[in-house]
Amino acid sequence: MKIIAKFEQFHLQARQNIWIRYFAIFCRIALAAGFLPSGFVKINGERFTSLPNDHPMGHYLEALFYTGYYYPFIGVMQMLAAILLLIPRTATLGALIYLPIILNIMVLSLAVRFEGSLLTSPLMFTAVIFLLCWDYHKLKYILPLKQNSSEKLLPQQSKIKKFPFAFFGGAFLYVITFVFFITHVYTIMPRNTLSDCEKQCSDADNRENCITFCECIHEEGNSLQECLKVYEGE
Repeated sequence: MKIIAKFEQFHLQARQNIWIRYFAIFCRIALAAGFLPSGFVKINGERFTSLPNDHPMGHYLEALFYTGYYYPFIGVMQMLAAILLLIPRTATLGALIYLPIILNIMVLSLAVRFEGSLLTSPLMFTAVIFLLCWDYHKLKYILPLKQNSSEKLLPQQSKIKKFPFAFFGGAFLYVITFVFFITHVYTIMPRNTLSDCEKQCSDADNRENCITFCECIHEEGNSLQECLKVYEGE
Protein backbone atom coordinates (compact mmCIF):
# COMPACT_ATOMS: atom_id res chain seq x y z
CA MET A 1 0.00 0.00 0.00
CA LYS A 2 2.95 2.33 0.56
CA ILE A 3 3.86 1.96 -3.11
CA ILE A 4 0.32 2.91 -4.13
CA ALA A 5 0.36 5.90 -1.79
CA LYS A 6 3.66 7.11 -3.24
CA PHE A 7 2.37 6.62 -6.77
CA GLU A 8 -0.77 8.61 -5.98
CA GLN A 9 1.34 11.40 -4.54
CA PHE A 10 3.55 11.41 -7.64
CA HIS A 11 0.44 11.32 -9.84
CA LEU A 12 -1.06 14.33 -8.08
CA GLN A 13 2.18 16.28 -8.43
CA ALA A 14 2.38 15.39 -12.12
CA ARG A 15 -1.21 16.51 -12.68
CA GLN A 16 -0.32 19.89 -11.21
CA ASN A 17 2.58 20.46 -13.61
CA ILE A 18 1.52 22.35 -16.73
CA TRP A 19 4.42 20.99 -18.80
CA ILE A 20 3.44 17.38 -18.16
CA ARG A 21 -0.15 18.38 -18.94
CA TYR A 22 1.02 19.74 -22.30
CA PHE A 23 2.87 16.48 -22.88
CA ALA A 24 -0.32 14.51 -22.20
CA ILE A 25 -2.16 16.66 -24.75
CA PHE A 26 0.64 16.06 -27.25
CA CYS A 27 0.38 12.29 -26.70
CA ARG A 28 -3.36 12.37 -27.28
CA ILE A 29 -2.99 14.28 -30.54
CA ALA A 30 -0.07 12.15 -31.76
CA LEU A 31 -1.86 8.89 -31.00
CA ALA A 32 -5.01 10.09 -32.72
CA ALA A 33 -2.99 11.10 -35.77
CA GLY A 34 -1.53 7.60 -35.87
CA PHE A 35 -4.91 5.87 -36.06
CA LEU A 36 -7.09 8.22 -38.10
CA PRO A 37 -5.47 7.60 -41.53
CA SER A 38 -5.14 3.82 -41.16
CA GLY A 39 -8.65 3.53 -39.75
CA PHE A 40 -10.11 5.57 -42.60
CA VAL A 41 -8.39 3.36 -45.17
CA LYS A 42 -9.83 0.21 -43.60
CA ILE A 43 -13.34 1.65 -43.48
CA ASN A 44 -13.06 2.42 -47.19
CA GLY A 45 -12.10 -1.20 -47.80
CA GLU A 46 -8.67 -0.34 -49.15
CA ARG A 47 -5.27 -1.84 -48.44
CA PHE A 48 -3.11 0.41 -46.31
CA THR A 49 0.21 -1.09 -47.37
CA SER A 50 1.89 -2.23 -50.56
CA LEU A 51 3.85 -5.05 -48.96
CA PRO A 52 4.17 -8.15 -51.17
CA ASN A 53 2.39 -11.28 -50.02
CA ASP A 54 5.73 -13.07 -49.63
CA HIS A 55 6.66 -10.78 -46.75
CA PRO A 56 5.80 -12.14 -43.25
CA MET A 57 3.68 -9.07 -42.50
CA GLY A 58 2.29 -9.22 -46.03
CA HIS A 59 0.92 -12.72 -45.33
CA TYR A 60 -1.00 -11.41 -42.35
CA LEU A 61 -2.27 -8.22 -43.95
CA GLU A 62 -3.44 -10.02 -47.08
CA ALA A 63 -5.43 -12.49 -45.00
CA LEU A 64 -6.76 -9.65 -42.85
CA PHE A 65 -7.97 -7.81 -45.94
CA TYR A 66 -10.23 -10.75 -46.84
CA THR A 67 -11.91 -11.12 -43.44
CA GLY A 68 -15.15 -9.45 -44.51
CA TYR A 69 -16.63 -6.89 -42.13
CA TYR A 70 -13.93 -7.59 -39.54
CA TYR A 71 -11.47 -5.50 -41.57
CA PRO A 72 -13.54 -2.28 -41.59
CA PHE A 73 -14.56 -3.00 -37.98
CA ILE A 74 -10.92 -2.58 -36.96
CA GLY A 75 -10.90 0.72 -38.83
CA VAL A 76 -14.04 1.88 -37.03
CA MET A 77 -12.51 1.07 -33.65
CA GLN A 78 -9.27 2.82 -34.58
CA MET A 79 -11.10 5.98 -35.62
CA LEU A 80 -13.37 5.80 -32.59
CA ALA A 81 -10.38 5.56 -30.25
CA ALA A 82 -8.67 8.44 -32.06
CA ILE A 83 -11.72 10.73 -31.93
CA LEU A 84 -12.36 9.97 -28.27
CA LEU A 85 -8.73 10.79 -27.48
CA LEU A 86 -9.12 14.23 -29.02
CA ILE A 87 -12.06 15.07 -26.76
CA PRO A 88 -10.90 15.83 -23.20
CA ARG A 89 -13.99 14.37 -21.53
CA THR A 90 -13.69 11.06 -23.39
CA ALA A 91 -9.89 10.80 -23.58
CA THR A 92 -9.75 8.08 -20.92
CA LEU A 93 -12.24 5.91 -22.78
CA GLY A 94 -10.30 6.51 -25.98
CA ALA A 95 -7.09 5.34 -24.32
CA LEU A 96 -8.81 2.20 -23.02
CA ILE A 97 -10.03 1.35 -26.54
CA TYR A 98 -6.66 2.27 -28.03
CA LEU A 99 -4.68 0.01 -25.68
CA PRO A 100 -5.63 -3.49 -26.96
CA ILE A 101 -5.39 -2.38 -30.59
CA ILE A 102 -1.88 -0.96 -30.31
CA LEU A 103 -0.81 -3.88 -28.11
CA ASN A 104 -1.80 -6.27 -30.89
CA ILE A 105 0.05 -4.18 -33.48
CA MET A 106 3.15 -4.02 -31.29
CA VAL A 107 3.32 -7.77 -30.63
CA LEU A 108 2.69 -8.50 -34.31
CA SER A 109 5.41 -6.09 -35.43
CA LEU A 110 7.94 -7.62 -33.04
CA ALA A 111 6.94 -11.17 -33.98
CA VAL A 112 7.46 -10.67 -37.73
CA ARG A 113 10.18 -8.00 -37.39
CA PHE A 114 8.22 -5.50 -39.46
CA GLU A 115 10.23 -2.30 -39.80
CA GLY A 116 7.17 -0.21 -40.62
CA SER A 117 5.97 -0.26 -37.01
CA LEU A 118 8.84 -1.89 -35.14
CA LEU A 119 9.79 1.40 -33.50
CA THR A 120 6.54 3.33 -33.57
CA SER A 121 4.13 0.75 -32.14
CA PRO A 122 6.03 0.18 -28.85
CA LEU A 123 6.40 3.94 -28.40
CA MET A 124 2.70 4.41 -29.09
CA PHE A 125 1.94 1.66 -26.59
CA THR A 126 4.09 3.46 -24.02
CA ALA A 127 2.24 6.70 -24.73
CA VAL A 128 -1.11 5.00 -24.09
CA ILE A 129 0.16 3.59 -20.80
CA PHE A 130 1.26 7.10 -19.86
CA LEU A 131 -2.21 8.48 -20.62
CA LEU A 132 -3.84 5.77 -18.53
CA CYS A 133 -1.49 6.62 -15.67
CA TRP A 134 -2.31 10.28 -16.24
CA ASP A 135 -5.99 9.43 -15.70
CA TYR A 136 -5.29 7.10 -12.79
CA HIS A 137 -7.59 9.16 -10.56
CA LYS A 138 -10.48 7.99 -12.76
CA LEU A 139 -9.40 4.41 -13.32
CA LYS A 140 -8.44 3.54 -9.76
CA TYR A 141 -12.10 3.07 -8.82
CA ILE A 142 -12.39 0.06 -11.11
CA LEU A 143 -9.17 -1.47 -9.77
CA PRO A 144 -9.22 -3.94 -6.86
CA LEU A 145 -7.86 -1.36 -4.44
CA LYS A 146 -9.25 -0.16 -1.14
CA GLN A 147 -10.82 3.25 -1.72
CA ASN A 148 -11.91 6.04 0.58
CA SER A 149 -15.52 6.87 -0.26
CA SER A 150 -15.10 10.47 0.92
CA GLU A 151 -12.01 11.04 -1.18
CA LYS A 152 -12.27 13.60 -3.96
CA LEU A 153 -11.67 12.44 -7.52
CA LEU A 154 -8.81 14.90 -7.95
CA PRO A 155 -8.12 17.48 -5.22
CA GLN A 156 -7.77 21.02 -6.53
CA GLN A 157 -4.29 22.40 -5.98
CA SER A 158 -2.18 25.17 -7.43
CA LYS A 159 -0.50 24.64 -10.78
CA ILE A 160 3.24 24.09 -11.03
CA LYS A 161 5.01 25.95 -13.84
CA LYS A 162 8.50 24.64 -13.12
CA PHE A 163 9.87 22.62 -16.03
CA PRO A 164 10.18 18.93 -14.98
CA PHE A 165 13.70 18.17 -16.20
CA ALA A 166 13.74 14.80 -14.45
CA PHE A 167 10.52 13.66 -16.13
CA PHE A 168 11.45 14.70 -19.65
CA GLY A 169 15.05 13.61 -19.17
CA GLY A 170 13.82 10.17 -18.16
CA ALA A 171 11.45 10.06 -21.12
CA PHE A 172 14.24 11.04 -23.51
CA LEU A 173 16.57 8.43 -22.01
CA TYR A 174 13.85 5.80 -22.34
CA VAL A 175 13.34 6.57 -26.04
CA ILE A 176 17.08 6.54 -26.79
CA THR A 177 17.59 3.28 -24.89
CA PHE A 178 14.62 1.65 -26.58
CA VAL A 179 15.67 2.72 -30.08
CA PHE A 180 19.19 1.42 -29.46
CA PHE A 181 17.86 -1.87 -28.13
CA ILE A 182 15.34 -2.50 -30.90
CA THR A 183 17.87 -1.67 -33.63
CA HIS A 184 20.44 -4.09 -32.21
CA VAL A 185 18.36 -6.95 -30.83
CA TYR A 186 17.84 -8.68 -34.20
CA THR A 187 20.81 -10.07 -36.11
CA ILE A 188 18.87 -10.05 -39.38
CA MET A 189 15.67 -8.45 -40.64
CA PRO A 190 13.37 -9.48 -43.49
CA ARG A 191 13.08 -5.84 -44.64
CA ASN A 192 10.34 -4.81 -47.06
CA THR A 193 11.95 -5.85 -50.35
CA LEU A 194 14.53 -8.36 -51.53
CA SER A 195 17.04 -5.66 -52.46
CA ASP A 196 16.72 -3.96 -49.08
CA CYS A 197 17.10 -7.29 -47.33
CA GLU A 198 20.26 -8.17 -49.26
CA LYS A 199 21.87 -4.83 -48.40
CA GLN A 200 22.41 -6.02 -44.83
CA CYS A 201 24.27 -9.09 -46.11
CA SER A 202 27.40 -7.13 -47.02
CA ASP A 203 28.26 -6.79 -43.32
CA ALA A 204 26.90 -10.18 -42.27
CA ASP A 205 29.22 -12.83 -40.81
CA ASN A 206 27.69 -15.45 -43.10
CA ARG A 207 26.89 -13.65 -46.34
CA GLU A 208 25.65 -16.72 -48.20
CA ASN A 209 23.19 -17.67 -45.48
CA CYS A 210 22.02 -14.08 -45.32
CA ILE A 211 21.25 -13.99 -49.04
CA THR A 212 19.54 -17.37 -48.78
CA PHE A 213 17.44 -15.98 -45.93
CA CYS A 214 16.34 -13.02 -48.05
CA GLU A 215 15.45 -15.27 -50.97
CA CYS A 216 13.61 -17.60 -48.60
CA ILE A 217 11.44 -14.67 -47.49
CA HIS A 218 10.90 -12.65 -50.65
CA GLU A 219 11.09 -15.26 -53.42
CA GLU A 220 9.90 -18.47 -51.82
CA GLY A 221 7.42 -16.85 -49.44
CA ASN A 222 8.29 -19.05 -46.48
CA SER A 223 7.61 -18.13 -42.88
CA LEU A 224 10.06 -16.06 -40.87
CA GLN A 225 10.76 -18.98 -38.54
CA GLU A 226 11.64 -21.32 -41.42
CA CYS A 227 13.91 -18.75 -43.03
CA LEU A 228 15.64 -18.02 -39.73
CA LYS A 229 16.49 -21.71 -39.47
CA VAL A 230 18.05 -21.47 -42.93
CA TYR A 231 20.04 -18.42 -41.87
CA GLU A 232 21.27 -20.16 -38.73
CA GLY A 233 22.25 -23.22 -40.75
CA GLU A 234 19.85 -25.64 -39.09
